[in-house]
Amino acid sequence: MSKIYKKTYVSPLVPIYLYADDTHLLAVSFDANDRALQKKLHLVEAVEERSEIIERTIEQLRDYFLGQRKEFDLPLKLSGTPFQLRAWEALLKIPYGSSSSYSEQAIAIEKANAVRAIGAANGKNAHSILIPCHRVVGKNGSLTGYAGGKEVKAALLDHEQKYL
Repeated sequence: MSKIYKKTYVSPLVPIYLYADDTHLLAVSFDANDRALQKKLHLVEAVEERSEIIERTIEQLRDYFLGQRKEFDLPLKLSGTPFQLRAWEALLKIPYGSSSSYSEQAIAIEKANAVRAIGAANGKNAHSILIPCHRVVGKNGSLTGYAGGKEVKAALLDHEQKYL
């Protein structure tokens, strides 16, 4: 198994925990103690050493929070079912500063009746902010669950509106 690196980026909102191997970003998390993520990606063995991938991620996140970046260009390692991968791909198509409902996301992957499964897939997204599940809201526009909490979700949506 290759070495796994970790680093905490203190964003303007909350600390963000970054994990990478030598070639890919493995996870962007708001929870340093996310047991499911740690088990899935073997993050318990992560070391705090310099990582080029993590440094690039921090640079791009800084630019994002300064309103200078609307998309990310990083090598992500995605680990999920074919359905989850399709759901996450649909997230990448939601434009910066916009939002979409879970039902719209389900329709986008031609699974109109899979709204709850879309919500579950978004909940398994290990690359918060980079794969923008914060842009998905309830059908009536209400803020729904988010790994970083509803306050962080609201702040990210407000941030993107500010820099449109």
